[in-house]
Amino acid sequence: MSLFSFIFPSKPFLTDAEQQKVTEAISAAEQKTSGEIRVYMESRCSYLDPVDRAKELFYELQMHQTELGNGVLLYLAIKDHQLAIYGGQGIHEKVGTDFWNKEVQLILSEFKAYHFVDGIVHVISDIGAALQTHFPFDKQDKNELSNDIVFGK
Repeated sequence: MSLFSFIFPSKPFLTDAEQQKVTEAISAAEQKTSGEIRVYMESRCSYLDPVDRAKELFYELQMHQTELGNGVLLYLAIKDHQLAIYGGQGIHEKVGTDFWNKEVQLILSEFKAYHFVDGIVHVISDIGAALQTHFPFDKQDKNELSNDIVFGK
């Protein structure tokens, strides 16, 4: 950590209120599906392709262990301006690559308009709707993974 970190502390990407808005969006989406949605944010992507990093994190976060393969990870590398959406096998087989690409383009258009939180929430809502279509909520479903945003380095 340098001296400049103390003089000019870095501003977090999301305020506490914005983080809460994102976690509430995840909770709302998951109330209608057995699927699981996670958001992972870090400063830099250590890979050339953010999809590779998202895939690695998907397994590190044990999202592949959802019963129906219906976990979805929204990955953001803030300083590198990279993102990816990675879905488990169950949901990917249902929606296909075109759906993920459309959602990436949607969030990028929101980000270009400086609507960062709205973009994240919008994509979470869309993913939740897709999960609801293919994996509707059942009374016996349980929340398998935390809805909190995961922050990396």
